[in-house]
Amino acid sequence: MISPLTEKKAQIAKIFFFLSSWLLGGVFIYSSFHKIVDPSGFARILYGYNLFPLLTIHPFAVMVPFFELLAGLALLIGVYRRGASLVVSGMLVVFIFAISVNLIRGHEFDCGCFSLSHDNGMSALQLLVRDIFFLVASIYVMFYDNFKKLS
Repeated sequence: MISPLTEKKAQIAKIFFFLSSWLLGGVFIYSSFHKIVDPSGFARILYGYNLFPLLTIHPFAVMVPFFELLAGLALLIGVYRRGASLVVSGMLVVFIFAISVNLIRGHEFDCGCFSLSHDNGMSALQLLVRDIFFLVASIYVMFYDNFKKLS
């Protein structure tokens, strides 16, 4: 017989799973729109990171927003959620690396996360913490079935 406490934990885990999926899906869908509409503006932001070879900036500026959109949609509607969270986790690792390198360098940059304007209202450290939080949520979504089996 399953104890009420175990059932409660399972319900909380399921709620956290869906909230994490929907939050990440919404964030990635929303963050893709301005980049899809203005890939040259996003390319300027990528250039500002001073990390990417020049030949890769324009292809990244065109492809990354569509990966964000598709992964976000998959997380939101629940299709290939595990694969989508893998893609999101991979992008977040790259974002965390890029922010960390520029934070260590003391380089001022625009993240380009939710708009192409230079005033995002967040420090590089706040961006880093936010993206680490998103990464933890994405990993939870990716391995939710495994976590479920452990409980």
